[in-house]
Amino acid sequence: MSEDPIIRTDDTGFDRVLSFSVPSRHARGRIVRLGPVLETVLSAHDYPPVVKHLLAEALVLTALMGSLLKDEGSQLTLQAQAEGGAVDLLVCDYRDAKVRGYARFDEAQLAQLGDEPRLEELFAKGYFAITFDLASTKERYQGVVPLEGDSLAHACEAYFAQSEQIPTLIRAAVRSSDQRCMGAGMLIQHLPDGEEGKARLHAQEEHPDWEHVSVMAGSVQRDELLDPVLSLEQLLWRLFHEEDEVRVEPLDLLERGCRCTVEHYANILGRFPEDQLSEMRDDDGTIPVDCAFCSKILHIPL
Repeated sequence: MSEDPIIRTDDTGFDRVLSFSVPSRHARGRIVRLGPVLETVLSAHDYPPVVKHLLAEALVLTALMGSLLKDEGSQLTLQAQAEGGAVDLLVCDYRDAKVRGYARFDEAQLAQLGDEPRLEELFAKGYFAITFDLASTKERYQGVVPLEGDSLAHACEAYFAQSEQIPTLIRAAVRSSDQRCMGAGMLIQHLPDGEEGKARLHAQEEHPDWEHVSVMAGSVQRDELLDPVLSLEQLLWRLFHEEDEVRVEPLDLLERGCRCTVEHYANILGRFPEDQLSEMRDDDGTIPVDCAFCSKILHIPL
């Protein structure tokens, strides 16, 4: 975990995703850099530095993978659950360029791990579930992988290798201090049968196009990802300027997106039978609902 000083000239280069493809190499990718949105999500709870860093990385990964979705209303959910670990629940999701996240932890157990615990120390025996809910088809795709490796990014790479059989390289970086936090990352994938949206057949780790792209993308440095002066477009050019063509889509602006409204919870609670609702009500006749994502308590009149 890094406590390097955070220098930001302004916030205009943050909270954006850049989508790109390298047609001649049959590759697509995303680059993201988070700032104010990340800080807003993290500010909902008083997270210790280790958990703050972990959740920040998870939010970067959520933005990277969620931005692969094309249909409005589709959602990506990233969830890590464990038994016996200092962190027993971590959940983030992405929908329509809005991200949110929450982590639950045991403070006493966490204090025994030191400043830079390994992933297996944080979660003990746990699993990592990645779920894509597609709005247009109402289909759900989920893959579950062990919480192994050096980082959550490695667990996400394992998901794509095992569940979707797509060669994928992911890099994520976080820099935090007591007051500020920023995170950034890159995801690139091999789609050897053509452009994005076509059938992804015969993807191979040893394919020469993928070997080339993964070496170039893998050369990206942590400081490059987090450099506020280096734009996402400049970073992409630095990595792939020797390619015949790199196609870039307009930057997507990211927001913090918690869906904790009275209407939302009233719709959910309305499915419960009256005897259960009666047990939930306070003396004023409302039902209190605590949103873990934003730390608000809403009083639902039912």
